Amino acid sequence: MSLELKPETLKKIDAIIPKYPVMRSAVLPLLHLIQEEKGYICKSAIEWAADKLGLQPINVFEVVTFYPMLRQEPIGKIHIKVCRTLSCALAGSYQTRDILMEKLTCAENGTSPDGQFTVEFVECLANCGKGPVVQVDETMHEGITPEKAAAFADELKKQATAR
Repeated sequence: MSLELKPETLKKIDAIIPKYPVMRSAVLPLLHLIQEEKGYICKSAIEWAADKLGLQPINVFEVVTFYPMLRQEPIGKIHIKVCRTLSCALAGSYQTRDILMEKLTCAENGTSPDGQFTVEFVECLANCGKGPVVQVDETMHEGITPEKAAAFADELKKQATAR
């Protein structure tokens, strides 16, 4: 079982494991580090993590499938999260999501055919008073109403072209 990780990532992994009295407790932070580098958790990453922690691959797979922030597929270069919690929903986040998916040619929680965009519908982005809230990569955008969503998608397309 082979997983190519950068030396810096391996160093971080080796530093994290001893912090846990039971090695299996390190599985989640270890998976976060792998996903941070690779962008998602593939089958070989699951097998590698299991071997590293002395677990069965099914034990690591259970963690990967339980936590929605751990992805099993690659995402687009621009990762868009639209909040679906009540306050954002009342402000139009369902329509905002639909417009972004249409303009960026993404299925819900899917990636555009060109690999540029992934649109996810997520629980609370913790900015309830200014919805609908859309997070692009690590940047929050407030008040992306359905009326603003098409122009917002066009701006994202320009950003993708500039990258």
